[in-house]
Amino acid sequence: MLKPSYFSLLILLLGSAQAAAQTDVLFIGNSFTYGWGSPVRHYRTDTVTDLNSEDIGGVPALFKSFTDQAGLNFDVYLETRGGAGIDFHLENKLGVIGRRPWDQVVMHGYSTLDADEPGNPDKLVQTVAAMTEFLRSKNADVEVYLTSTWSRADQTYLPDRPWTGQPIEQMALDVRAGYDVAAAASNVAAVNGVGEAWSRAMALGIADPNPYDGIEADKVDLWTYDHYHASHYGYYLEALVVFGNLTGLDPRSLGENECSAYELGMSRNQVRMLQQAAFDQLESEDRVTANPLELPRPVAAQRCN
Repeated sequence: MLKPSYFSLLILLLGSAQAAAQTDVLFIGNSFTYGWGSPVRHYRTDTVTDLNSEDIGGVPALFKSFTDQAGLNFDVYLETRGGAGIDFHLENKLGVIGRRPWDQVVMHGYSTLDADEPGNPDKLVQTVAAMTEFLRSKNADVEVYLTSTWSRADQTYLPDRPWTGQPIEQMALDVRAGYDVAAAASNVAAVNGVGEAWSRAMALGIADPNPYDGIEADKVDLWTYDHYHASHYGYYLEALVVFGNLTGLDPRSLGENECSAYELGMSRNQVRMLQQAAFDQLESEDRVTANPLELPRPVAAQRCN
């Protein structure tokens, strides 16, 4: 996906451009998409279309909120199933997924790459290829994005787990390596480096790297209570990375008064730092142009409606 031109960015920031043509985006995933273990799961369900009619808002609803605040015209859909990899959607949900041609699709597999063989990317590579081929049969120009997920604390700090004893950043790097192989094999648009953004949040000092020994003062826990799924902070960071990657916009432009963060009870400093972590990851991959200025009114005035 090409980044927006400087001219189009200027028009957006001045708040004088009309909404662009509608973009239909579909999220395919599991509990890491629908927000298990957090209030994000049923957040703003009326703003997105759950193709499974399960009243899910999740990360897609956060993404929709961000795009609305940026003055962009996105129609957002989701198709999710807890504990599933892409193989489940291929075997059971193509009739739902194939109802329409999509402009953009965001998808991911199981959190360890393979539930039966943690760290092995072979199933991910195969299923990404099959799903991408199906999506392209509906729209040859569809942009496919793969979301590389985060390090699981329960897989790192507990004994006898695949990443036991390794640095917390390592699982995210190993998962990303698998997604890079899958992305190259299917020539997708890009990988959403969510796991690495989580690691950056820890390095920046806003997120605690080990929830098992307590959460340090003035830090957030990116995981929820099972130390596996994300908290609302973790899903918020996921959505920021996806937003920046799909739109080319600096997530910091949403500003520290960003509406969804306010509704989820985050402080301005937490919002600022999470946006910075997302930006740092996106910039490292040359996916966004630095533009940290907060979106001005009248665009900003539309938030929290």
